Amino acid sequence: MVERKECNFNEPRLLQCADLILPYLTPPELANISITCKSLFEIATSITLLRISDASRTFENLPIPFLNTTLDNHPYSYFLYTPSLTLASNLQRQVWGGTSVISRPSRAVLESVSVVDELGRKVSGCECEDCGGLGSGLGSECGCLGLDGLGELGSECGPGCLCGPECVNRFTQNGVAVRVKIVRDRRKGWCLYADQFIRKGQFLFEYAGELLTTKEAQRRHQYYDELRLHGCFSSALLVVREHLPSGKACLRLNIDATRIGNVARFVNHSCDGGNLSTKLVRSSGLLFPRLCFYALKDIQEDEELTFSYGEIRKKADGLPCFCNSSSCFGILPSEDT
Repeated sequence: MVERKECNFNEPRLLQCADLILPYLTPPELANISITCKSLFEIATSITLLRISDASRTFENLPIPFLNTTLDNHPYSYFLYTPSLTLASNLQRQVWGGTSVISRPSRAVLESVSVVDELGRKVSGCECEDCGGLGSGLGSECGCLGLDGLGELGSECGPGCLCGPECVNRFTQNGVAVRVKIVRDRRKGWCLYADQFIRKGQFLFEYAGELLTTKEAQRRHQYYDELRLHGCFSSALLVVREHLPSGKACLRLNIDATRIGNVARFVNHSCDGGNLSTKLVRSSGLLFPRLCFYALKDIQEDEELTFSYGEIRKKADGLPCFCNSSSCFGILPSEDT
């Protein structure tokens, strides 16, 4: 047991500085400073408890707690949080666990990029000033409405529309929509579980992270493979391909949630397809779609959330799969980025 001494310098000034600085520290840094003295140990402990209580760093409307019953030394998973797609960032630190109020990042980080047609004209969205009447009256004629059933494509109102952020045809744009929790498993590591009943077809969250160029995605993929060969490492780099209506082009999205991401980075693969489906959702006025998750079936509270990473397995020495489904292949899907 480490013996922690009393601090022998100005206590009020120490506590004031610590409250501002310690929330920016990584777990190893926080652990090292906590053995300095009793006061810093108490502050570090309170920060750890706050981090455990909400992985989203208060960026989401609902807290997302960590739960670890494996008795290992991982009270939480450390990563930088973004509630929506963001351009590749040099962000190295982000406050987490402090008592001071922090401002939430804008969810419309890519709104400056607009959709244009073949002639370079800006594509506008609906002209409804209020789509609150969807399903009855004028609102049901909203030209952006396209979220029907569990298809692979959907559309919503966006910055190109006259309606505001309260429009009900923007309901995938408000972050995590259901209560979830991040649970530690002895073999899988961190997993995402439902913390409430989720009905079939219900929207849960989008896959948020850094939006990369293909060249950068390939560079990171090679780097992540090297890390995997030298130890237990699993990346959260996802490549999504959208075939455009003409059939002559394919839009490729490279989303890396390994270092900067949201709770979707904890959704594990299942060889039987899992209980989640994905849908590319476009918002009028934006160039890039968002990858959104929906319940493929009714999901019970305390049920793990999973989906299929794909069917291709090019690496015979790929990461082991522990989905425990009757159709488990034994290794996780993998393909060339």
